[in-house]
Amino acid sequence: MGKIKQISVGLALFFAMTTLAAAAQGLGGHAGSAQASTALGQSGEKSKNQTRNDGVPTPQERTPRYRVEPGDVLDLNFAFTPEMNQTVTIQPDGFIAARGLGDLYAQGKTTAELAEALRGAYGKFLHDPVITVDLKDFQKPYFIVGGEVGHSGKYDLRADTTVTEAVAIAGGFTEKAKHSQVLLFRRVSGNTVEVKNLNVKKMLKSANLQEDAYLRPGDMLYVPKNLISKIQRFLPTDALSLYFKPL
Repeated sequence: MGKIKQISVGLALFFAMTTLAAAAQGLGGHAGSAQASTALGQSGEKSKNQTRNDGVPTPQERTPRYRVEPGDVLDLNFAFTPEMNQTVTIQPDGFIAARGLGDLYAQGKTTAELAEALRGAYGKFLHDPVITVDLKDFQKPYFIVGGEVGHSGKYDLRADTTVTEAVAIAGGFTEKAKHSQVLLFRRVSGNTVEVKNLNVKKMLKSANLQEDAYLRPGDMLYVPKNLISKIQRFLPTDALSLYFKPL
């Protein structure tokens, strides 16, 4: 009888331990699933944010800081050593002739970046120089529109302007324009130009301007002719009419 009692107690302990182990495993799996769900949620949110950031230009992208170019005139102001104040012009090769320094490359820098470069250079013989750079005269931001628009030419870039707005400023598309293949040329370095192909026809038809790129200073838009306009030079008028109005 005592032996049976011991076996019963042992079985009870065994089942109790098995139940506890299963419960612990279930809790661990639930926690792991929760962590995985949280990670997936964060990943999805990150992907969503990335898509939003990629799809919609940020203010910094739309309005980048002006970068100095050859021909720009700059005032260099020294807060504690005004005798060093000077006015310099960026030479065609991109250098400025700064007093006491000689030639310093300036082209392509913002005024803040150029001031930092000047502080580093003058800091070799001036104690903690405080230098500011002001644009005295510079080439006004512009964009160019060519091809099949009402009035091709060079226009001032006065504020945030998109491709569709630029086309409207240039008089809109002509009847010969290929709306679905508007080319945006953007210089990214001295010898490299980026080309984007924009389907303005699709944007306007769908009333979705998310892909309507913002222009930057110096951008050029080119609107090519459509296919029919190109082949008109090689087909007689009667043949073309027959093609569109077959008997």
